Amino acid sequence: MLRWTGCLCTVGQVVHTLPEEQPVFGVTSLADEVYVLRSEDRDQLEVYDVINYDFKRFVTVPDLRGFIDLTACEHYRCAYIANHIDKCVHRLEVQGAVTRWAVNDKPAGLSVNAAHNVLVTCREVRKIKEFSSHGNFVREVTLPGDVVNPWHAIQLTSGQFIVCHGRLTDSVHRVCKTSVDGRDTVQSHGGQRGSDTDQYDLPRYLAVDNNEFVFVADVVNRRVMLLSPTLGYVREVVSRDKLKWGPRRLHLDIQRRRLYVAEYECQDDKFTAGHVAVFSV
Repeated sequence: MLRWTGCLCTVGQVVHTLPEEQPVFGVTSLADEVYVLRSEDRDQLEVYDVINYDFKRFVTVPDLRGFIDLTACEHYRCAYIANHIDKCVHRLEVQGAVTRWAVNDKPAGLSVNAAHNVLVTCREVRKIKEFSSHGNFVREVTLPGDVVNPWHAIQLTSGQFIVCHGRLTDSVHRVCKTSVDGRDTVQSHGGQRGSDTDQYDLPRYLAVDNNEFVFVADVVNRRVMLLSPTLGYVREVVSRDKLKWGPRRLHLDIQRRRLYVAEYECQDDKFTAGHVAVFSV
């Protein structure tokens, strides 16, 4: 039985859906607000109230093109936006100041670790690059050879990494736990592409709670899976009947017990619409 911050974690129930508009490429919460990154021509993020989900304002981020992911850090009170065209990360402070730094490889996913540093998963080179909040390079971790096309990585308090990997054309679709140095796969869940409880079809994004249970966005199967700290199957937290499209991004608000699931429609290899569904968990 899974316990999370002293409470039973059940199958997720929809509590709200943010407006359906352009595809959503990132969602996070910061300073009692929800930030949403959409695929739009304007260089702006949408900001909503975290309690009632009322729209509050737009925040402008200059030269925001090629954006691919969004995360936030409450410690430094800022959001980070990955840009795969310019191969950089934008840093947005709550007060509105914006800076950026180079990654020098295409980022695929972002997360923040216990040291409040930014982890940038670079799919094409199979690396995790770590930067300080202001973009100073800390280190890079090369993932094991069997971790092909990693999308997103989260570092546990132990220093180990949880990584999801596999493109549609790959035969292996998994969630892995690696060693602290990233060289070895310690545990894994998944394998051959499929739809059973021990399989994935494009595991695209992760979230981890404070007991190290792992939420996995399984895009083509249109579900969010829950794994134990040892990567054993627990249940579907969000089933396909609760989603309109495939889940592409996740954000877990542990304090409020809310799971934000960003999903969008893809037709003829074009992203056409999207929204964020908010679940109680």
